Amino acid sequence: MMNVSEQDVNVLQFGEGNFLRCFIDWMIQRMNDRAGFNGRVQIVQPIGEELTVPSKCLNASGGRYHTCLRGVKDGKPVEELEEIRVVKGVLSALGEWPAIESLARTTPSLRFIVSNTTEAGIEYKKDEDTFPRKVALLLKARHEAGLGGFVFLPCELIEHNGDNLKRCVLNYVADWGKPELAAWIEEECVFCSTLVDRIVAGRPDEESAARYAAQLGRRDEVLVCGEPFHFFVIEIPASATAKGFNLESEFPLQRAGVNVVYTADMTPYRTRKVRFLNGAHTATVLAGHLSGFTFVDQLVADPSYNAFFRQILFEEIFPTVPLPDAEKRAYAESVLERFANPFAHHRLLSISLNSVSKWKVRILPTVLDYTRIFGRCPRGLSRSMASLIAFYRSGAGNDSPDILAYFKADPETGEILRNKAFWGMDLTEIPGFKEEVNDELAKRYA
Repeated sequence: MMNVSEQDVNVLQFGEGNFLRCFIDWMIQRMNDRAGFNGRVQIVQPIGEELTVPSKCLNASGGRYHTCLRGVKDGKPVEELEEIRVVKGVLSALGEWPAIESLARTTPSLRFIVSNTTEAGIEYKKDEDTFPRKVALLLKARHEAGLGGFVFLPCELIEHNGDNLKRCVLNYVADWGKPELAAWIEEECVFCSTLVDRIVAGRPDEESAARYAAQLGRRDEVLVCGEPFHFFVIEIPASATAKGFNLESEFPLQRAGVNVVYTADMTPYRTRKVRFLNGAHTATVLAGHLSGFTFVDQLVADPSYNAFFRQILFEEIFPTVPLPDAEKRAYAESVLERFANPFAHHRLLSISLNSVSKWKVRILPTVLDYTRIFGRCPRGLSRSMASLIAFYRSGAGNDSPDILAYFKADPETGEILRNKAFWGMDLTEIPGFKEEVNDELAKRYA
């Protein structure tokens, strides 16, 4: 097998955060070790002109770091420490863009672009330097250089993330008046939609970090912890399949033993995962923080919050997911088991990032379906909106500056619910929803 340090970059990764390093980069390491992939990843830090401390640490270590997968398998605790050696380094999208664009122009081996820019990252804003505009610039450079197209594997948790990324990119290309570039993108590039599933807690607690440092002989400042469970669903566009495109032949996930599903329709998998796993996270973590908790497993262990989880999972989300009851029940129980992982140390505030856009994607569809089925809004998920409002009013929110400024002005509840820029609709039009939210605010956060 070729040593990865001698290999040109073939993966460009937008996002230096814990999740991609514990999910995609971990998978690339497996493909290198087990399937001869010879992957080499150039990470791009999407936000901030200056590199963050973790990005600097990655560069200082030559891109090497460790993952630690901790959890319960077959009723027994497991802890797997593994070195990841696939990363070349980190560049800043704002401070080092010419180097990134040069990579697209001069590196024939570059084939895959992966990303995790949060739910708010894939959007088209005319004349603004969004992530899709950066992608469009890279494709323009690639086309002008006469090199081959890219395969996109976006990991943002929005529905049809690949289709949406492509749509936004083509909007920018249309703004530039480049029909020949648009035609090349249609012919040479493949935008897959994906669903990712692994709980990544991030940094270990101090006691664990010291223990790992003793094992490794040094302290790894960018070691990232996650659960052993992982699941990757990749929807291949029918147009690409018709042309003979085979992702596994180029990106051998199955051959490496990764738990991946290739499908023409990921909708059932996405609905199950987003509503049960991510929805339960977003519905509870803000309330948990306001109640003084720090980690997800503490919430599951608390009798009151355990009952809250079960209300949301089995009474409110369960009837809105169109899958067999036995399958839904098994998955819901697995969610609680994964949340209760005593090794995860999954911080509530880590999950709280960009909660406004997360609530819209992860919870609102369930609220609408439940209301349609039963003629009333779900009490537990109404409480989640009250918690969101109280959380942002408290100043604890970690979101875009405009959203934080909006809540700092202390708008009244009805105005927040009517904000279509946040929710895509007027939430006061949902029968009983405003009344439930106000009742929860008065009862819990007055």
